[in-house]
Amino acid sequence: MPAFTAIDFETADNGRDSACSVGLARVEDGKIVRTAHRLIRPPRPDIIFTYIHNITWEDVENEPPFGAVWPGLVDFFKGIDFIAAHNAPFDRGVLYACCAAAGLKPPVQQFACTVQLARKELGIKPATLSNVCQQLGIPLKHHHALSDAEACAKIVIAVERARTAKAAAGLN
Repeated sequence: MPAFTAIDFETADNGRDSACSVGLARVEDGKIVRTAHRLIRPPRPDIIFTYIHNITWEDVENEPPFGAVWPGLVDFFKGIDFIAAHNAPFDRGVLYACCAAAGLKPPVQQFACTVQLARKELGIKPATLSNVCQQLGIPLKHHHALSDAEACAKIVIAVERARTAKAAAGLN
Protein backbone atom coordinates (compact mmCIF):
# COMPACT_ATOMS: atom_id res chain seq x y z
CA MET A 1 0.00 0.00 0.00
CA PRO A 2 1.39 3.42 -0.87
CA ALA A 3 2.48 5.95 1.75
CA PHE A 4 0.42 9.13 1.70
CA THR A 5 -0.73 12.06 3.79
CA ALA A 6 -4.37 13.11 4.03
CA ILE A 7 -4.93 16.82 4.54
CA ASP A 8 -7.94 18.94 5.43
CA PHE A 9 -8.25 22.69 5.81
CA GLU A 10 -10.93 24.84 7.36
CA THR A 11 -11.00 28.40 6.07
CA ALA A 12 -12.04 31.70 7.60
CA ASP A 13 -13.47 33.38 4.51
CA ASN A 14 -13.80 33.00 0.75
CA GLY A 15 -10.09 33.66 0.18
CA ARG A 16 -8.13 30.48 -0.47
CA ASP A 17 -5.32 31.96 1.66
CA SER A 18 -7.56 32.07 4.76
CA ALA A 19 -6.73 28.74 6.40
CA CYS A 20 -7.68 28.82 10.07
CA SER A 21 -7.17 25.12 10.80
CA VAL A 22 -5.30 22.21 9.24
CA GLY A 23 -5.42 18.50 9.97
CA LEU A 24 -2.96 15.90 8.68
CA ALA A 25 -2.92 12.12 8.85
CA ARG A 26 0.10 10.21 7.51
CA VAL A 27 -0.44 6.63 6.37
CA GLU A 28 2.22 3.96 5.97
CA ASP A 29 1.56 0.27 5.31
CA GLY A 30 -2.18 0.83 5.47
CA LYS A 31 -2.16 2.41 8.93
CA ILE A 32 -2.36 5.96 10.22
CA VAL A 33 1.04 6.40 11.84
CA ARG A 34 1.04 10.10 12.69
CA THR A 35 -1.44 12.95 12.94
CA ALA A 36 -1.29 16.67 13.55
CA HIS A 37 -3.81 19.45 14.04
CA ARG A 38 -3.03 23.15 14.18
CA LEU A 39 -5.08 26.27 14.46
CA ILE A 40 -3.81 29.06 12.22
CA ARG A 41 -4.28 32.82 12.42
CA PRO A 42 -5.80 33.72 9.05
CA PRO A 43 -4.71 36.92 7.27
CA ARG A 44 -8.04 38.66 7.94
CA PRO A 45 -9.97 38.79 11.25
CA ASP A 46 -13.46 38.35 9.80
CA ILE A 47 -14.25 34.65 10.09
CA ILE A 48 -17.44 34.11 8.11
CA PHE A 49 -17.53 30.30 8.31
CA THR A 50 -17.75 29.94 12.10
CA TYR A 51 -21.23 28.51 11.60
CA ILE A 52 -19.64 25.56 9.73
CA HIS A 53 -16.52 24.77 11.79
CA ASN A 54 -17.11 26.64 15.08
CA ILE A 55 -13.74 28.43 14.88
CA THR A 56 -13.90 32.08 15.96
CA TRP A 57 -11.38 34.91 15.73
CA GLU A 58 -10.88 34.58 19.48
CA ASP A 59 -9.80 30.96 18.90
CA VAL A 60 -7.09 31.91 16.40
CA GLU A 61 -6.05 35.52 17.03
CA ASN A 62 -3.04 34.43 19.12
CA GLU A 63 -2.09 31.47 16.91
CA PRO A 64 0.80 31.71 14.44
CA PRO A 65 0.09 32.47 10.78
CA PHE A 66 0.39 29.77 8.11
CA GLY A 67 4.00 30.69 7.30
CA ALA A 68 5.03 29.91 10.89
CA VAL A 69 2.90 26.74 11.18
CA TRP A 70 3.81 25.04 7.91
CA PRO A 71 7.55 24.40 8.49
CA GLY A 72 6.62 22.21 11.47
CA LEU A 73 4.38 20.07 9.24
CA VAL A 74 6.52 19.51 6.12
CA ASP A 75 7.83 16.17 7.41
CA PHE A 76 4.36 14.75 6.78
CA PHE A 77 5.13 15.03 3.06
CA LYS A 78 8.61 13.51 2.96
CA GLY A 79 8.76 10.11 1.26
CA ILE A 80 5.06 9.85 0.42
CA ASP A 81 3.52 8.84 -2.88
CA PHE A 82 0.59 11.27 -2.93
CA ILE A 83 -1.57 13.64 -0.90
CA ALA A 84 -5.23 12.77 -0.29
CA ALA A 85 -8.09 15.16 0.36
CA HIS A 86 -11.86 14.98 0.23
CA ASN A 87 -12.74 17.42 -2.57
CA ALA A 88 -9.04 17.73 -3.39
CA PRO A 89 -9.32 20.84 -5.60
CA PHE A 90 -10.42 22.84 -2.55
CA ASP A 91 -7.66 21.69 -0.19
CA ARG A 92 -5.01 21.86 -2.93
CA GLY A 93 -6.11 25.42 -3.67
CA VAL A 94 -5.91 26.41 0.00
CA LEU A 95 -2.48 24.80 0.39
CA TYR A 96 -1.06 26.44 -2.73
CA ALA A 97 -2.56 29.87 -1.90
CA CYS A 98 -1.29 29.77 1.70
CA CYS A 99 2.18 28.65 0.58
CA ALA A 100 2.27 31.39 -2.08
CA ALA A 101 1.18 34.07 0.41
CA ALA A 102 3.88 32.92 2.85
CA GLY A 103 6.60 32.60 0.20
CA LEU A 104 6.85 28.84 0.74
CA LYS A 105 7.04 25.99 -1.76
CA PRO A 106 4.11 23.57 -1.57
CA PRO A 107 4.66 19.81 -1.60
CA VAL A 108 5.32 18.38 -5.06
CA GLN A 109 3.14 15.27 -4.79
CA GLN A 110 -0.07 14.89 -6.78
CA PHE A 111 -3.43 14.96 -5.01
CA ALA A 112 -5.89 12.07 -4.90
CA CYS A 113 -9.52 13.06 -4.36
CA THR A 114 -11.54 10.80 -2.08
CA VAL A 115 -14.78 12.18 -3.50
CA GLN A 116 -13.78 10.70 -6.86
CA LEU A 117 -12.36 7.52 -5.32
CA ALA A 118 -15.52 6.89 -3.27
CA ARG A 119 -17.68 7.27 -6.39
CA LYS A 120 -15.51 5.35 -8.84
CA GLU A 121 -13.92 2.64 -6.70
CA LEU A 122 -16.56 2.10 -4.01
CA GLY A 123 -19.74 3.14 -5.84
CA ILE A 124 -20.82 5.44 -3.02
CA LYS A 125 -23.18 8.26 -3.99
CA PRO A 126 -23.59 10.92 -2.87
CA ALA A 127 -19.90 11.09 -2.09
CA THR A 128 -20.10 13.74 0.63
CA LEU A 129 -17.65 13.10 3.43
CA SER A 130 -20.41 12.44 5.94
CA ASN A 131 -22.20 9.97 3.64
CA VAL A 132 -19.02 8.09 2.67
CA CYS A 133 -18.03 7.83 6.33
CA GLN A 134 -21.49 6.60 7.27
CA GLN A 135 -21.38 3.96 4.52
CA LEU A 136 -17.92 2.77 5.59
CA GLY A 137 -18.50 2.99 9.35
CA ILE A 138 -15.82 5.67 9.82
CA PRO A 139 -16.29 7.95 12.84
CA LEU A 140 -16.46 11.63 11.88
CA LYS A 141 -16.68 14.97 13.64
CA HIS A 142 -17.36 16.82 10.40
CA HIS A 143 -15.58 20.13 9.77
CA HIS A 144 -12.96 19.45 12.43
CA ALA A 145 -9.80 19.42 10.30
CA LEU A 146 -8.14 16.48 12.06
CA SER A 147 -11.27 14.33 12.07
CA ASP A 148 -11.84 15.09 8.38
CA ALA A 149 -8.19 14.27 7.51
CA GLU A 150 -8.32 10.99 9.44
CA ALA A 151 -11.60 10.08 7.73
CA CYS A 152 -10.08 10.87 4.35
CA ALA A 153 -7.10 8.63 5.15
CA LYS A 154 -9.44 5.80 6.13
CA ILE A 155 -11.36 6.19 2.86
CA VAL A 156 -8.14 5.80 0.87
CA ILE A 157 -7.24 2.73 2.96
CA ALA A 158 -10.70 1.26 2.22
CA VAL A 159 -10.23 1.94 -1.50
CA GLU A 160 -6.79 0.31 -1.51
CA ARG A 161 -8.17 -2.75 0.29
CA ALA A 162 -11.04 -2.98 -2.21
CA ARG A 163 -8.56 -2.79 -5.10
CA THR A 164 -6.41 -5.50 -3.52
CA ALA A 165 -9.46 -7.74 -3.01
CA LYS A 166 -10.55 -7.23 -6.63
CA ALA A 167 -7.06 -8.02 -7.89
CA ALA A 168 -6.89 -11.15 -5.74
CA ALA A 169 -10.25 -12.26 -7.14
CA GLY A 170 -9.09 -11.53 -10.69
CA LEU A 171 -11.75 -8.84 -11.16
CA ASN A 172 -9.57 -6.07 -12.57
